[in-house]
Amino acid sequence: MRRDRARVAALLTEDFEEIGASGRVWTREQILDLLVTETYQAPMIEGFDWRKIAHGVVLVTYRTVRSDPQMGERTTALRSSLWTEQAGVWRLRFHQGTPAR
Repeated sequence: MRRDRARVAALLTEDFEEIGASGRVWTREQILDLLVTETYQAPMIEGFDWRKIAHGVVLVTYRTVRSDPQMGERTTALRSSLWTEQAGVWRLRFHQGTPAR
């Protein structure tokens, strides 16, 4: 799914923004360009939760854990995503990753 630009574009709102775990701010177009070329290894997901913020607005939170067996490193990030319902379709408006220990 991540490499399918049309599917990802349909999932993101026009004003989507991301603050990555690196601290970099990404626009919708930058994310769409990045995802088609990235090398991706799915992380483990822990503590997935969601809560309704308002009608048609949901906050999703979780922790990702990535392990690099070659380097012996483990990286953890706290993630939050803001989803909005538009015409019966849930779309991602904002995402943030924060490094964690």
